[in-house]
Amino acid sequence: MPYKIHELAALSGVTVRTLRYYDQIGLLCPARSADNGYRLYEAPQVDRLQQILFYRALGVSLEQIAVLLDAPDYDRTRTLEQHLTVLQKQRDQLNLLIQNVTQTIRAIQEEIPMSDNQKFEGLKQLIEENNQTYGQEVIEKYGAKALEDTNRRLASMSKSQWEEQQALEQKMFSLLRQAMQIGDPCCEQAIQAADLHRQWLLYFWPAENYSAQAHRALAEGYIADPRFTAYYDKRLGAGATLFLKQAIDAYTL
Repeated sequence: MPYKIHELAALSGVTVRTLRYYDQIGLLCPARSADNGYRLYEAPQVDRLQQILFYRALGVSLEQIAVLLDAPDYDRTRTLEQHLTVLQKQRDQLNLLIQNVTQTIRAIQEEIPMSDNQKFEGLKQLIEENNQTYGQEVIEKYGAKALEDTNRRLASMSKSQWEEQQALEQKMFSLLRQAMQIGDPCCEQAIQAADLHRQWLLYFWPAENYSAQAHRALAEGYIADPRFTAYYDKRLGAGATLFLKQAIDAYTL
């Protein structure tokens, strides 16, 4: 069944603006109706959008997605199997964390002792993954102590603190979305979003590690690293990471 752009947006959950942007960069181009010239998305485009969204959910940049999907040896079944493997790994890690938090709550409420090994189940996997993904970069940019500080804060974070930082991040996203609609990274909403980003950072950085310069440097890193670009752009639309960086610049200068 062919879809008009607004119909595919409603079906997939992405915005019309995002679909137009994908068309603009050549990532997902609709077909043309021979009868009236309407831009229509047919089965191949629908399947391609599904693949794009799978990759975006895994943090792959749009540039990398285009290379992967347009590769001569692209195999859709093999790609889906790879997606499934990654998602299963993420699910297993989340299940471990849920189990750890549940055990800790029960131990507190019912005064049931937990072994030291039980206390770190799930958390140590999160720390190991943090080390593997960002460890070397953090050491090179900020030194080994910065990585140790972040891991220590992750390991000691309580359930309520974890929920607080997640809520803070969602509030930041909401304000940043409003600022993007206004179109001014110096507007009040953008500056508030940048301040919330600072507060969010302090859940992971010791206060003494924060400075306006370090905040700006981190935002520069977001632009340079496709993993971070994908993280923010996926949630707020193309250009969100750059907009956040500009807001942080305005906030810290």
